[in-house]
Amino acid sequence: MKPVVRVGLVAPGVVAAATIVAWLAGGTGWALAVCALGAASLIAFHLYHLQRLYDWASDPLDAPVPVGRGSWTPVFAAIYKRVRTHRAYQRDLKHLLVRFQQAAEAIPDGIVVLDRSYRIEWANPRAQAQLGLDLAHDTGQPIVNLVRQPEFLRYLESEDYREPIIVPSGRDARMTLALQIVPFSLDKKMLMSRDVTQLEAVARMRRDFIANVSHELKTPLTVITGFVETMQDMDLDEKQRTRFLQLMQEQAKNMQRLVADLLTLSTLESEHNPVAEERFAVVPLMLELSAEAKALSKGQHDVVLDIGDAATILGSREELASAFGNLVSNAIRYTPRGRTAIAWRVDSDGTGVFAVTDSGIGIAPEHVPRLTERFYRVDRSRSRATGGTGLGLAIVKHVLLRHQAELEIASEIGRGSTFAVRLPARRVERAPATGDAPHSGHAGGELTNTSARRDTGA
Repeated sequence: MKPVVRVGLVAPGVVAAATIVAWLAGGTGWALAVCALGAASLIAFHLYHLQRLYDWASDPLDAPVPVGRGSWTPVFAAIYKRVRTHRAYQRDLKHLLVRFQQAAEAIPDGIVVLDRSYRIEWANPRAQAQLGLDLAHDTGQPIVNLVRQPEFLRYLESEDYREPIIVPSGRDARMTLALQIVPFSLDKKMLMSRDVTQLEAVARMRRDFIANVSHELKTPLTVITGFVETMQDMDLDEKQRTRFLQLMQEQAKNMQRLVADLLTLSTLESEHNPVAEERFAVVPLMLELSAEAKALSKGQHDVVLDIGDAATILGSREELASAFGNLVSNAIRYTPRGRTAIAWRVDSDGTGVFAVTDSGIGIAPEHVPRLTERFYRVDRSRSRATGGTGLGLAIVKHVLLRHQAELEIASEIGRGSTFAVRLPARRVERAPATGDAPHSGHAGGELTNTSARRDTGA
């Protein structure tokens, strides 16, 4: 027998026993009176507990379960047990939801929870930053009111969510986002957003790189092919033949330089090619650079060398010589006639600074941030005339990255440019002080520092 039935029969049994005793003692009248009084008491008892049960059911969900008497004790006990279990389940569910939100907030991608009609229910901080959402005002708003790119609207209408779409961010024009809808229940969807700005930039650079290499190789190959066909189809005199062969040789050398620079870049970018850490003196390197500048100038420039501090550098001499040499050759090539100054110094904070200053045509400010991009040319026709491959400053950038160095560019149209390399202090060691003064000189052999009586640029 169920406990509630067993307890519930006690009160009726007591009333029945009292009715029998009253009948035996006082007759039928007393028996009816006792029975009526007992029945009324039982009815009032149960109505009281039913009212308490109704009041509890009408109260807020967190209202305490009332305590029952008699046969209502196991009923309210069972209700209390069920409520306690339900509250424990809700508490666990709440904790799980909190952990889920914490995990969603830690995810590097943006997450927006949408309902059946694509209205916003929740978004993590990354999505709010990427899409410009504010949950205090945008909760319940259709996502299309906030993400207004036509590509996204067509994506929602197509209902084909297998692949993400790439759209510019409406919050920051420099940012590119990958958006994808992920249904996760009958009436819920997630909008995933990912910042792919860098990936798109790399992909664009790769496409541009392939296109530029193809273009740079196509031009000399076209020239060589044209001359070969001409030499095959026409009778040329010795002077014309010699001229054509000379032009073909120049174009072949251009291709060789391009391939060599491409191989250099590939080597610098390789993870399996660590920097050769060696210490070398900076003065001999500066003298070599000055001599190379004079040879390239062919007497058309006033090449000035200024070595402010003798020092040793920790790094790859070959790579740094290549980077410094690129800066020097650029200064000569892009300065038709004028002055080119090559300088080295050690600043008070211990950093080493190599600088090349020219009096050339200068560079417009909008071009400066892109100078180290591969094949980027301020004036493509002029670059071809000077014999450059368009990869020199890209090589410089990668060499400096490998040495934790920085390239600083200052330029003014019509007044020239300064390219300065700043090496970190840990890679520079100032030479001990000696009786000799720092070295300075220029192409003519006359010293600009009278305390050092020798031409360090010769």
